[in-house]
Amino acid sequence: MFGWLWFLIIGIAAGWLAGHITRGEGYGLLGNMVVGVIGAFVGGLLFGLVGLSAHGFIGSLIAATVGAVVFLFLLRYLKRFG
Repeated sequence: MFGWLWFLIIGIAAGWLAGHITRGEGYGLLGNMVVGVIGAFVGGLLFGLVGLSAHGFIGSLIAATVGAVVFLFLLRYLKRFG
C-alpha cells in the first residue's frame, strides 16, 4: 500500500519538476501527475537499459524526473509533427 503511495508522490513531484525543466505551458496538477507517473516507468526503463539503478527516494525521484522529461519531449514532438 505505501509503495504505491510513494510511487504516486514521486510521480507528482517528477511531473512538476519536469514541467519546470522543460519550461512548457504545463498540463495542470492532474496532467503533471500523469506525466510524472508515466515518466517514472520510462525513467526506470531507461535507467535499466543503460545499466543504472535508482535506490531510495532521491534516486527514484531523479529517475522519474529524467523519464518525465523524456516523455514530455516525446509528447511535444508528436504534438508538433503528429
